This record gives sequence, structure tokens and C-alpha cells, in this order.
Amino acid sequence: MVRYLADENFNNDILRGLWLRAPSIDIARVQDTGVAGADDPTVLERAADEGRVMLSHDVNTLVGHANKRIAAGRRMPGVFIVPRGTSLAAVIDDLLLLAECSREGEWEGRVLYLPLR
Repeated sequence: MVRYLADENFNNDILRGLWLRAPSIDIARVQDTGVAGADDPTVLERAADEGRVMLSHDVNTLVGHANKRIAAGRRMPGVFIVPRGTSLAAVIDDLLLLAECSREGEWEGRVLYLPLR
């Protein structure tokens, strides 16, 4: 099962929906990991250290930092970008599907934009 690290400003309604539908899903929030307020490279490093796919709404800067990690050959378990204003139900469905059906390491070095449809 994919493990997630939710960016500091990630929509908590999505997280609550995930936990309601799948209480055992493994999601950590940046603000609960000791890197609250840190820059994107530090947060991506934490995600890599813990083998967690990042969840973020940050299309502007996080994607660039993720691509720099990939280009440098550094570990990057993946980033799932959810544009603001996207249907909460669709995002929750996709994140549950991805968590349950992905193989270990499947998203390594990849940036995926949700929703999948």
C-alpha cells in the first residue's frame, strides 16, 4: 500500500474523507512530522526518507523541486498533485485506488496529476 505525506496546505477535507473511508490508510501530515514551515526540498527529503508519496496542491514550486531531485538521481517516491477546486469525491476515490492498487515503488521518480479521469 502506498504511504502518503500530505503537504502542509493540503486540503484537510480530503484527508478526513480518506480516513473515513479507509481508517487504516497511512497518511502523515507535514505539520505533524517536525518539518512544518520547511521549504519544498526539505519536505521532499522527508518524504524520501520515509518512502512516502507527497500529496500537494502546489503546481508552481513543488513539481520543479521534485524534478530537480529526479534529475540529480536522488530518491523521490512520487508526487501526486491535486489542483485546487477539484472534486473532493473524485480525488478521494483516486487516492484510495492508488493507495490500494499500486505496487511498491511504482511512483518512484514520477509526478502524477489528479484526478485520473
